[in-house]
Amino acid sequence: MSRFIQALALAALCLTPQANAPKALAQNAAPQRTLRVDYDFSGNNKQQHIALSQLCSFSGWAGRRTHTDSVLLHGNGDITLRDAATHRVLYKQSFSTLFQEWQSTEEATRLTRSFENTFLLPMPTDSAEVTVQLYNMQQQPTVSFTHKVDPRDILIRNLDNTPLPPHRYLHHSGSAEQKIDVAIVAEGYTAQQSDLFYADAQKAVNAILSHEPFKHYANRFNFVAVAAASTDSDVSVPLEGKWRNTALSSHFSTFYSDRYLTTLHQRDLHNLLARIPYEHIIILANTNTYGGGGIYNAYTLTTAHHSKFEPVVVHEFGHSFAGLADEYYYDDQYENYYSPDTEPWEQNITTLRNFSAKWQDLLPAKVAKNIPTAPNPKKLDQIGVYEGGGYMSKGVYRAYQDCRMKTNECKAFCPVCQRALSRLIEFYTE
Repeated sequence: MSRFIQALALAALCLTPQANAPKALAQNAAPQRTLRVDYDFSGNNKQQHIALSQLCSFSGWAGRRTHTDSVLLHGNGDITLRDAATHRVLYKQSFSTLFQEWQSTEEATRLTRSFENTFLLPMPTDSAEVTVQLYNMQQQPTVSFTHKVDPRDILIRNLDNTPLPPHRYLHHSGSAEQKIDVAIVAEGYTAQQSDLFYADAQKAVNAILSHEPFKHYANRFNFVAVAAASTDSDVSVPLEGKWRNTALSSHFSTFYSDRYLTTLHQRDLHNLLARIPYEHIIILANTNTYGGGGIYNAYTLTTAHHSKFEPVVVHEFGHSFAGLADEYYYDDQYENYYSPDTEPWEQNITTLRNFSAKWQDLLPAKVAKNIPTAPNPKKLDQIGVYEGGGYMSKGVYRAYQDCRMKTNECKAFCPVCQRALSRLIEFYTE
């Protein structure tokens, strides 16, 4: 947004992280390998189950090496690696899942389904235990699953000899161990369309790094484009009866929502990346149909040839990288998506239940006395507490009248989103 107050935006970049998270590395300070853990999450709107599918490993560790025993964001679930003997936390990560989204659908009231979920952990040097927990919208645990991991287990599949797909670094700031590594994966591009994919991936990188705070922290990121080849060009569109053979079997109409484009095949996705350093994933779909999706610490998937490609990929990366909530809303849908009794863990919306933990400190004195803030087209740069966000028109509030997390037309993340992004980047790298 051209009328953003520059000073406020810059100030947001410089604020220190919330919570005094420890900087000390856990016991496994210099892991040499990655442990990949594949699960099946299953259930319906009333119950959930977690089952271990397989363990894999591959050389190197591209994940964070600071604040390894804590998380900055709560998420809708978390995975924790502990030393089996001392129970010391070696690594912890939060996440959200497509499975939990599905649980809120009408289909989940009459059907039980399973979803693939994959997580990356530093390989422990000795026996360890892994705990996975899922939470409801009230941030209460709904299911917990713990299992042992022995790094000497002969049935941990070694992926070091898997085929290395064609790839190219588009933005390289340093070694994977020191940077935030983002893999951009081709979906629906044939082998003959690899040059097209690399050009599209470069557009995505340019779009992300043109937005603050990514621009400010560009030297803390690596972006690698992975040209996974599909048999068919384009992606599946069930509404039109078009099913295509693609690398990740993605499709529109996820949960019967026409524009929601996802892949249910997380293992195929991670198998493609086994020999390439990565922490975060962007999938580019070779189609001009509008749509996409972003799941916190899972992946972003968006269409590369729609006219809104660049703002959409930035928006969706805001979801998958930083857990930012959608700030748009509807008048008659998702009435109970967020509970009025619970403060959302997402940093850019609030129910006012614990507003002091959000952007209360950024409010001008006059604005702080009159909450909620009345929209004013003459004061688009005024930070406030505007009703409507997180899909709900009532009871959920956002900081700006417009933001990259609200519309494709807005030119920037608002200062509150910028601060949330900055805190997370610093958490990962300092």
